[in-house]
Amino acid sequence: MIFRRILAVAVATALLPLWPGTAEAASRSTRFATFNASLNRNADGQLVADLSTPDNAQAKVIAEIIQRARPDVLLINEFDFDANGTAARLFQDNYLSLGQGGAQPIAYKYRFTAPSNTGIASGFDLNNNGAVVSTPGAPGYGDDAYGFGAFPGQFGMVVYSKYPIDVRGVRTFQKFLWKDMPGAALPDDPATPAPADWYSPEELQAFRLSSKSHWDLPVRVGHRTVHFLVSHPTPPTFDGAEDRNGRRNHDEIRLWADYTHPGRGGYIYDDRGRRGGLAAGEPFVIAGDQNADPDDGDSYQGAIHQFLDHPKIDSRFAPSSAGATEAAALQGGANATHKGDPKYDTADFADTAPGNLRADYVLPSKRLRSVGGGVFWPVSSDPLSRLTGVFPFPSSDHRLVWLDVKP
Repeated sequence: MIFRRILAVAVATALLPLWPGTAEAASRSTRFATFNASLNRNADGQLVADLSTPDNAQAKVIAEIIQRARPDVLLINEFDFDANGTAARLFQDNYLSLGQGGAQPIAYKYRFTAPSNTGIASGFDLNNNGAVVSTPGAPGYGDDAYGFGAFPGQFGMVVYSKYPIDVRGVRTFQKFLWKDMPGAALPDDPATPAPADWYSPEELQAFRLSSKSHWDLPVRVGHRTVHFLVSHPTPPTFDGAEDRNGRRNHDEIRLWADYTHPGRGGYIYDDRGRRGGLAAGEPFVIAGDQNADPDDGDSYQGAIHQFLDHPKIDSRFAPSSAGATEAAALQGGANATHKGDPKYDTADFADTAPGNLRADYVLPSKRLRSVGGGVFWPVSSDPLSRLTGVFPFPSSDHRLVWLDVKP
């Protein structure tokens, strides 16, 4: 677990207008955001190398999007983990702390990162192709790792915050075993008569539920602590009839659903061995690329509805953008057959399949009140559309999503 408190960087008080929110709203509320920034690289150490100078084109665009949205607390998905937190520090020093494209710098005094299950060799043949691949970067290695990745930490996470993070109160759930979830949606090998037997008993004794990790970060906002619950469930694709990734995605989402539902989280244990879910009445915000759309895509059993229909989660306000609506109409393909309103899409995926989806979420507990939010997806006529663009994207195939909340 790596946590670094860094010195504040002086920021001009006359900030550019928020896009598209208002400075007034930000001054009265706290802005939580999630951004799958695609700051992952193909080789261990490459992200550190890319961020060691202020000249990486993609990182500059990602930083400008963040500077224009100006979240107070931000989760970045697909940010390669390194044990010293060097990449996280360099992104602040060389990109966020420097004005990008006319935007004002943004300083985060606090950040948190921790190991990810991605790219950690399991020692098992998890894809059941008859071979155990344990050499990082070798073909098939990612499929046999605890979470898909070419090397340990690829596709990791980092959180930046303007408010203090209670490090002693942090709970991580990287090593929670899938089999220990009651009624787990374990995949079945369709070639055998036995149920839920895709993974052997030996594999289930080691198989971790989280494809990256789940973190409960207590953030001190004024006189109140808000639990920032972050994760990045695996995409429900890239598998076969057993639907092992779709089922895992469902249960990764379920972990937070049970954790925040009084009486349902007793089975959960964190990496320190502490058991139980979030205490009743504690305010929280769930954030992350959940890889699950409420109406479209390949989710298993409506996975994201475990959040959207949750009695303790306020899902009434859904961030949206005009850019997403425009993109769906211009791109057509699978988008034309979607059931959901495209204005809520947060990811620009292949037009053939699955099309654009709502994959990224910021969802507050009912103890908090949503007062605004949005998706950073400008229409093509907006000068800022240069930051999102079209494939191959200058930034990411996902869009930054934010929500402004008040107690």
